[in-house]
Amino acid sequence: MFQRAMVIGSPGSGKSTFARRLRDLTGLPLTYLDQMWHRADGSHVSREAFDAALQAVLRQDRWIIDGNYQRTIPMRLPRADIVFLLDYPVEVCLAGALSRVGKPHEDLPWLEVEVDESFLQDIREFPVTQLPEIHVHLARDPDKEVVCFHCREEADAWLRELEEQRTRQWD
Repeated sequence: MFQRAMVIGSPGSGKSTFARRLRDLTGLPLTYLDQMWHRADGSHVSREAFDAALQAVLRQDRWIIDGNYQRTIPMRLPRADIVFLLDYPVEVCLAGALSRVGKPHEDLPWLEVEVDESFLQDIREFPVTQLPEIHVHLARDPDKEVVCFHCREEADAWLRELEEQRTRQWD
């Protein structure tokens, strides 16, 4: 069983929801990169403070880290046992982002009360601007276990299988 997992993918893909379910099934501690980077007032910590906090997490033996933060993938990837890539269609990610407006989430230090058009544009551009770079990072470590989901149903099925395996272990 893995002890260190990365959950990456487009904004709005449901990374945090997947990561929470994974945490609940495995008991692994969960870190949200958005919580490390952002402050409740909309500002963010310094890059140095963020990197130091991330390094502290990476030194741990057990973790789930939720979030892309492209420049930090090379820091996280060598320590991860497994990577979950949520590679969903843009329309699914846009709907996911819109559905969370007005709802509190433990992965964000603020409540989104309106649609941020630049955020939606980032989602639209993700397959062209960020996904290719993610694949480059992953290709540099061909022995790394990568589980890529192309729809929510695949992720749900994987989590159900994990739950069944854990149940069988205890029976």
